[in-house]
Amino acid sequence: MPPAVLDDYEEAASICVKSPRAAAALLRLALEKLCHALGKSGTINLMIGDLVKDGLPSRAQQAFDAVRVIGNEAVHPGEIDLRDDLDTVLTLFKLLNLIVEKVITEPKEIDQIYSGLPPGKLKGIEDRDG
Repeated sequence: MPPAVLDDYEEAASICVKSPRAAAALLRLALEKLCHALGKSGTINLMIGDLVKDGLPSRAQQAFDAVRVIGNEAVHPGEIDLRDDLDTVLTLFKLLNLIVEKVITEPKEIDQIYSGLPPGKLKGIEDRDG
């Protein structure tokens, strides 16, 4: 998790029992910072759309949008009331962890393994796909 995202994540964790609403808002902010860390700019909704255009899997997109929508509701109350809803906020933590796993951790791990293949095998793969 990028440091700026982790800072908000940890702050949200430190207050989630006392204020689920504030924690949800911080997790939405963490998601926005994650989009920036992934090289996107603009509103959070547009950044998620850009990630989708870049090939973000639909399940990851759903997780992004769930954190975005619920976090927005914490700041701009509408249909979801988070004042005493710790369970929803705990779900947001889980979703943010899944997002980071899918868009940062998995690609890094695969890149590390793939780059360790023997050069001749990599060349064969390149020739095959080339």
